[in-house]
Amino acid sequence: MNCEACQLKELEVEHFEISEVLRCILHTIVFLRALGLVQPKDVDLELFEITYVQCGVVEVEKKIDEKIEHFISWVEKHPNKKSQICLSFYEVKSKQPSWFTNKTERLYWEQWYVNLNVTQRPKPYSGKSHHTKMVVDPGESASEERSSRRAMLEASLGEVLSQIIKFVNEKKDHVPPISEGVIYFPYEITIPSSPDSAFGMDMIKRMLQTGHPTMLS
Repeated sequence: MNCEACQLKELEVEHFEISEVLRCILHTIVFLRALGLVQPKDVDLELFEITYVQCGVVEVEKKIDEKIEHFISWVEKHPNKKSQICLSFYEVKSKQPSWFTNKTERLYWEQWYVNLNVTQRPKPYSGKSHHTKMVVDPGESASEERSSRRAMLEASLGEVLSQIIKFVNEKKDHVPPISEGVIYFPYEITIPSSPDSAFGMDMIKRMLQTGHPTMLS
């Protein structure tokens, strides 16, 4: 099966921005690959002047929120590190059972790589001179810098959403036939973890099945 992969533009975010950015991206992808009767729900981001659409399916919202929470926990243990989340759509196929394999297998047909660079803002500098203690207040210049950075992130997030829409509109031949009664394709969300966890094995299996390398850093 042909598996298409999309590497989304890397976004530089601060810790408090992770949740909104990931919700926006992941829900947009799942919604654009929705099949059946969904109840679209517009969601306005609190940090940015951007509105995205959710499927309105409770199970989808719960699954995405849980994965985001797991990712944030990972980020807290690995600060100032680039990371990648993979959203994969797949089909479940029956196969000949054996001693070492299950009766079904997942055939991945589309993978989305969300790339984030989570940064921490430096704290105001505090130092001592011979005569007095000097505290450098971030002040107005720092406020302007934060506003400028936020505007740049908002623009970059908009570019990512456009990248998603363009990919969905252009890449259609690999999408499997629609099964009756299915609302959305089966999918999984993989987040970074410790090197000896199942995450590493999952990525190796996916590489062998699809032939598309991952770009974890």
